[in-house]
Amino acid sequence: AYNLHVENGKTYLLRVINAALNDELFFKIAGHDLTVVEVDAAYTKPFKTDTLFLGPGQTTTALLTTDRGIGKYVIAISPFMDTVVSVDTFTGTGYLIYNNTLPSIPTTMTTMPPVNATWKTLVFAESLRSLNSKQYPANVPLTVDHALLFTIGVGIDPCATCSNGSRAVAAINNITFDMPTIAILEAHYYGIKGVFTDDFPGKPLMPYDYTGVQPTNLQTMHGTRVYRLAYNSTVELVIQGNSMLAPESHPTHLHGFNFFAVGRGLGNFNPAKDPKKYNLVDPVERNTISVPTAGWTAIRFRADNPGVWFFHCHLEVHTTWGLKMAFLVENGKGPDESVVPPPRDLPQC
Repeated sequence: AYNLHVENGKTYLLRVINAALNDELFFKIAGHDLTVVEVDAAYTKPFKTDTLFLGPGQTTTALLTTDRGIGKYVIAISPFMDTVVSVDTFTGTGYLIYNNTLPSIPTTMTTMPPVNATWKTLVFAESLRSLNSKQYPANVPLTVDHALLFTIGVGIDPCATCSNGSRAVAAINNITFDMPTIAILEAHYYGIKGVFTDDFPGKPLMPYDYTGVQPTNLQTMHGTRVYRLAYNSTVELVIQGNSMLAPESHPTHLHGFNFFAVGRGLGNFNPAKDPKKYNLVDPVERNTISVPTAGWTAIRFRADNPGVWFFHCHLEVHTTWGLKMAFLVENGKGPDESVVPPPRDLPQC
């Protein structure tokens, strides 16, 4: 087991990374509170908590004050899953050990949140705020050029070669992403035709009750589609979880950008009411965000990084099933606002 040896009366900076593939995790140290100061490499207003919550790919920096004198305290992680999907509920452990602690001293244990402790994840998410200081301002886009709604979830497609005649897939706006054999960025840069299309829908093509009674047809469409953004345009993206087969919490990651999480809620997003409750002053800034089970999360970002950038669920099983798409951000003016040329040793295969 991992042992972290510490001195009494010190403050330690812990950088915690969820490197799991398919588990959102709780993190605790018995007998100690943690002060969160940063997530995904962006400062936050400090807040104290006994439990961290991280999805795959998320990072959290927290301050740990060692004020217990001596002792051995368990460090524990356990999974979060608040739906019918089965999950290994094993608790992983390490130990925080104060110097001069005798081996005979018993370990101080802790109680982890229940596997379906939705309330714990919501409290943690609501506690996260950008620092929004003069030195580290929260530059939240206040106007929106692209107002997008992406539904995310799983489905079932016919499969002639599968033993039961079908296979599980995942999709955004009912489109399962097909990986091309030529990189999208390469095709974009060199103008190679036939690799992708730029007609990814900004809203579901056939709206329905996303978190209520589901359609009987669970089949998805397939394609290598991107959504095109002009350089420096602003985007509001509402990520709406659906209840296809099983509603589930989705840790969702955007490549190439930080974004601001301006709103979240349970059930279906209401475009008339929910934006009035947005936090546009000090929303947390990060690059991976959990979309609550049968709920939604709203993010905003500025498209000031030209290129092709994946947006996907960070549960490995879902992204391999096709829960992903790509934003194509066009060049701006001049070389500083344009995609850099590929390296000379770019593999040709």
